[in-house]
Amino acid sequence: MTKESIQKILSEFNLNGSSLNWTPLTSGLINDTYLVADEDGKQYILQKINTQVFKNAGILMDNIQFALPVLQAEDYSQITFLNTTAGTNHLIQDNDFWRMMTYIPNSTTYNTTTETSTAFEAGRIIGKFHQLLQYSDTALFNDTLPKFHNLDFRTLEFQEAMQNADAQKIEIAGVAIKKAQLFLKELQYLNTSNLPSRICHNDTKLNNILFSKSNNKALCLIDLDTIMKGYFFYDFGDAIRTVVNNAPEDEQNHELINFNESLFKAFVDGLAANSSFLTAADKDSLPLGTVFMPFIHGLRALTDYLNNNKYYKVTYENQNLDRCSSLFNFAEKALKKKDFMAAYIAKVLV
Repeated sequence: MTKESIQKILSEFNLNGSSLNWTPLTSGLINDTYLVADEDGKQYILQKINTQVFKNAGILMDNIQFALPVLQAEDYSQITFLNTTAGTNHLIQDNDFWRMMTYIPNSTTYNTTTETSTAFEAGRIIGKFHQLLQYSDTALFNDTLPKFHNLDFRTLEFQEAMQNADAQKIEIAGVAIKKAQLFLKELQYLNTSNLPSRICHNDTKLNNILFSKSNNKALCLIDLDTIMKGYFFYDFGDAIRTVVNNAPEDEQNHELINFNESLFKAFVDGLAANSSFLTAADKDSLPLGTVFMPFIHGLRALTDYLNNNKYYKVTYENQNLDRCSSLFNFAEKALKKKDFMAAYIAKVLV
């Protein structure tokens, strides 16, 4: 992006582009994100939505706008989107889809943690998110990414990638492919027929939670692009994979990948700090759901590797395979902790 093009976009959001500074934020794997600051230090987040991934970004913004009025409480900070000069909450310019939101001051994110207090707050704020949205009309929300966590769909994608992949890639990914096939057999026991459909965040990794720099309290969830219908174990399992393991998602040394029981307990304690909203079936699904979520992310990374890295951003050729192998390794560790998780969930989430 040139200076002039960014300035023009900012001016469309009723901001004086010539008096603003912006810095690219590189942690996201999908959208292009910039931190924008004016001369007085007030900050905003500017994003270009990846419309190759989100093919109907208008639906995405509709879902967010349905959720935001509900997502406000004394202990849940609200995010606000700026309107354009035309009065819309997004801008389409040169076939690019842009949006601008307020930046919550004195806030930060963490990729991983070793602190039980942070794990507790992560559980509390995810529970608060669901508590606030529990009575929302699911019919209002359309799927921005259809079948996002659907195991049958992701399995079919994987099988098609296997059929079309280069023979050398199949060989290099041989160990991961065998593990995928074993996990698919294990996860057939995850029953969703008796689970209530909820409005879920669907991407609750730890760095999608804002924390206060002053007291480390969780403020709210961010990156709301995947708000849509789902099951609670989606958000539970996705959070656990990044809260209880302090290795990065593409960690190549699997000895560094861990399942910290103290952090798990703190997260569940934080979840329990909210008034109860989970059914017995929800609770029963959580241990295997904690295996499901790292596996489904790993399967998607493996599929993308076989498809020549079309979905996730990569900085080197085999990064998606490293992501897959790391995620599968954590899923293996979570599977061994299934009885421990079930016992603590039954004890605390009453």
